[in-house]
Amino acid sequence: MTKLVLAAAALAILASGSAMAAYPERPVKVIVPWAAGGDTDNIFRPFVLPLQKALGQTVVIANIGGASGTVGAREAKNSPPDGYTLYVVHDYIHLTYYTGVADVNYSDFEPICSVSSTPSVLTASAKTKWKSLKELIDDAKANPGTVSVGATLGSTSHFFPALIEKAANVKFKYVSYDGLAQRMNAILGGHIDLTDGNLTQKGKVDAGQLRFLAIATEKRAPELPDVPTLKESGYDIEYAVTRGLLAPKGTPDDILGKLDMACSEAVKDPAFAASMKAQGTDVKYLGRKEYGEFLRKNDEINKSMAKELGLLKR
Repeated sequence: MTKLVLAAAALAILASGSAMAAYPERPVKVIVPWAAGGDTDNIFRPFVLPLQKALGQTVVIANIGGASGTVGAREAKNSPPDGYTLYVVHDYIHLTYYTGVADVNYSDFEPICSVSSTPSVLTASAKTKWKSLKELIDDAKANPGTVSVGATLGSTSHFFPALIEKAANVKFKYVSYDGLAQRMNAILGGHIDLTDGNLTQKGKVDAGQLRFLAIATEKRAPELPDVPTLKESGYDIEYAVTRGLLAPKGTPDDILGKLDMACSEAVKDPAFAASMKAQGTDVKYLGRKEYGEFLRKNDEINKSMAKELGLLKR
């Protein structure tokens, strides 16, 4: 009887190993927790093409928006930990949790890799009267609470202008939108004055539809030589959005390793790199261990930021 039990156990182990070796045997779903057409969607659509080549299996994007990314986060969290449902995140995963917007945190998932980093640019509607950051700040000081900012509340698009608000000692009026696509429609229509943009909108700036006031980098961006940094204007603010992939908690190490290896190949793809350059985004690859450590440190930073800005709820 003991031999039979041991034999059965050995077969189970072999079968499990075989299943791991065969992964992925069917299409892999990548949940983007915002609508199509936003920055995150635009970054990951060109990324999944080399990713599926590296995996040897189809990879499909599922846009599941709502509640500042929380609807998609919950679906990802509750998916089977089998490597067939992945989840796209950026810094919002920390912010929405600590501001009480969401009940899902980064620690509910397994890290796979980071993919990109996008610096923020304070972006104004072309219908506003400001031609510079100084003009905006002077107006905001003279008329507290009248400058409207489109933001996904509790997310990066909320924290970036909030950092400027605090540093400049002004008061903005926040208007909630679920993702960049909605915010862009609003600012292009003149329904809001400001939002957190990036180099993706350069074409609209060149066409006179939007106006870049300041970029949150250490030095001026080569693509935007005429746009000053916030530091030049006296505000010690650097801000960028780092995007990556997570898997549901409990996903086997073998599968996570395969996914990370595929990511490391995908980020080297020339077409992906060209797409990121066109979007004003840096390719930023961190493997499982490094990305996990980045998330841990970023979680602490964002918790401190939420507390400093008076937005901490947890």
